[in-house]
Amino acid sequence: MKQIDVYGIGAALVDTEIEISDAELATFGIEKGVMTLVDEARQLELISHLDDHLVMAKRASGGSAANSIMAVASFGGKAFQSCKVADDENGRFYLDDLTKAGVKHNGLSQLPAGTTGKCLVLITPDAERTMNTYLGISETICRKNLNLDAIASAKYIYTEGYLVTSPSGKDAAIECRQQAQQAGTKTAFSLSDPGMVEFFREGLQEMIGDRVDLLFCNKDEAFGWTGATTLDGAVESMKQTASTFAITLGAEGALIYDGENTHRIAPKAVTAVDTNGAGDMFAGAFLYGITNGMNYRQAGELASVASATVVTQFGPRLAVEQHRSLLPGN
Repeated sequence: MKQIDVYGIGAALVDTEIEISDAELATFGIEKGVMTLVDEARQLELISHLDDHLVMAKRASGGSAANSIMAVASFGGKAFQSCKVADDENGRFYLDDLTKAGVKHNGLSQLPAGTTGKCLVLITPDAERTMNTYLGISETICRKNLNLDAIASAKYIYTEGYLVTSPSGKDAAIECRQQAQQAGTKTAFSLSDPGMVEFFREGLQEMIGDRVDLLFCNKDEAFGWTGATTLDGAVESMKQTASTFAITLGAEGALIYDGENTHRIAPKAVTAVDTNGAGDMFAGAFLYGITNGMNYRQAGELASVASATVVTQFGPRLAVEQHRSLLPGN
């Protein structure tokens, strides 16, 4: 009997969101729309220059997989997250935030010394998010941070592709997949970012293995991964990587392949102010759906509405009440 809907593993990052112009991105030499790893000094330099641009005074726990796992829990699912934080204020805040969201995790005992990871999320007027990430102690996440019992009792594991940038993180992701496959737990994976596909392709392939049960990506990542120049071509090539998959298409909705049929999911028309977390929300809502009685089309429709809703506000997450209001029948 599987007691957990989704087990996640990924970087634990405390987010700070900042509004910025395209001209300012260019001035600071920041590539738009992707995640760039930086050291703490560079991150502090940017914050000092842009401290009058803050969107939200409060911190927000983040990290791609964690955002998705918190969405699973907020919809009413059972979720577990493996991550690594330090024994500092941000680390304790992060784990407390997971607990408040209803997500089980590694626990607060024996946190290591160090600095918890931080992500500076830069939002341009077109609602595009650009991330500058200092991984901190999260870069050293490893096999020891896995909970093998939780993996075995989960319906799915969910792994973020960002772990490919850390040797120990990549190794943990591979071990997590292998443990899941041995335990009859299905495997879900996110390509995470076009930059990961472009620069870390070999490592991502190691994490994926022969194939995964479910793959999440956006259109740019799908094209980069498959080498296709058309969506139909990407869909056919993606079948070599995953038994089922979801390709998000931004304002054009999404495309879902359930192993037999392809479903085009219509978009919900909204005015976007911040696309940070849109893909994470899509994955979280979709995973909640397929682990709680929905078919792939129904899960895709929930994911489309949820991701459209999250981009209408700042921050990668919705309030619990917002999640529940999006469920069918509410």
